[in-house]
Amino acid sequence: MIKPDGVKRKLIGEIISRFEKRGFNIVAMKMVHIDRTTAERLYEEHKGKSFFEELINYITSGPVVCMIVEGEEAVTVVRKMIGNTDPKEAPPGTIRGDYALTKAENVIHASDSEEKAKREMSIFFVENEIVAIM
Repeated sequence: MIKPDGVKRKLIGEIISRFEKRGFNIVAMKMVHIDRTTAERLYEEHKGKSFFEELINYITSGPVVCMIVEGEEAVTVVRKMIGNTDPKEAPPGTIRGDYALTKAENVIHASDSEEKAKREMSIFFVENEIVAIM
């Protein structure tokens, strides 16, 4: 998911291009404005933590681009491509290393496991919105 700061800074094309150049297929994509209920569902594992409200307020502050990226070892490789959550720790060449400004506004979200990917995909997409690439 390209977060509100990434959308606002017009990084959508650049980020999609990186995934496609790496050989991944984008099999679903849409721009949405996440409501609070959906945001709380997305970040339910962080409920009760000190940063939860800030996270919810941020992700609902503007449009995001949700997408499903498909390919060999997609979860593992995409996580490496995006870099550390804290851009100070993200190496140059990663999406966050190149574009993120702060830990709170770090341009992109990606699932950290196949289980979470399946759960998060179901939050934003229904089956007929996912396209098989030949």
